[in-house]
Amino acid sequence: MIVKNDLYDYPHRYIYQDTDGFKFSIDSLLLAEFVKLPKKDGIILDMCTGNAPIPLVLSTKTKNKIYAFEIQKAVYDLAKDSVSLNGLDDQIEIYNNDVLDIDKIFPGKYFDIITCNPPYFVTTSTSQLNKNDYLTIARHEVKIKLDDIFRIVSTHLKENGHFYMVHRPERLDEIILTSEKYKLKMKVFQVITTKNNIPFMILCHFQKHAKHGIRFNPILDISNLKSYQNIFSKEDK
Repeated sequence: MIVKNDLYDYPHRYIYQDTDGFKFSIDSLLLAEFVKLPKKDGIILDMCTGNAPIPLVLSTKTKNKIYAFEIQKAVYDLAKDSVSLNGLDDQIEIYNNDVLDIDKIFPGKYFDIITCNPPYFVTTSTSQLNKNDYLTIARHEVKIKLDDIFRIVSTHLKENGHFYMVHRPERLDEIILTSEKYKLKMKVFQVITTKNNIPFMILCHFQKHAKHGIRFNPILDISNLKSYQNIFSKEDK
């Protein structure tokens, strides 16, 4: 069933969700808050946008143009309707395309900022895939892999542009190796925990062709947070 929900506690932002299928997660809110937006005009891309929670949150902080890609038609429809519901059609443009085909739509070195809440899990012959195709594609590397994401970012990010990604700690080694392969230097690293103090999420900020050097932020425990708005200072992004 399709329902209209508040976008958590963001004022005047609403989002359509499917109670039987795809719903946004806290991961997207944290990633959107982690993004350091440019003071000047800039163009933003959100890959694997789902029902567009990241563009919707970013639109509360900037008037910059935001483009987003969602491959699944039903999920794209939720995103498109959510953008229209919030009166943001002029700022946020959603494509129902495979982001692997982005070269057919946008030239290289076009975006100032790229964000991505990607599928977290590698798919193998023994993977236990969710029977719900929406969730399988959203959570497992069925349609896009980590290497694809960094290749697209490297091609379409402007020189010295910024890439923000949320992922799982257990894939950190692969993330670093792949980012280096595509000349994207990790600049800021943030660990997220809950009550058990075990890291369950990481936020990574990369810059294209930047110098070496990573800032490690203090671990953030989100178990008692009532709001995710402005949880990161400018220095933490």
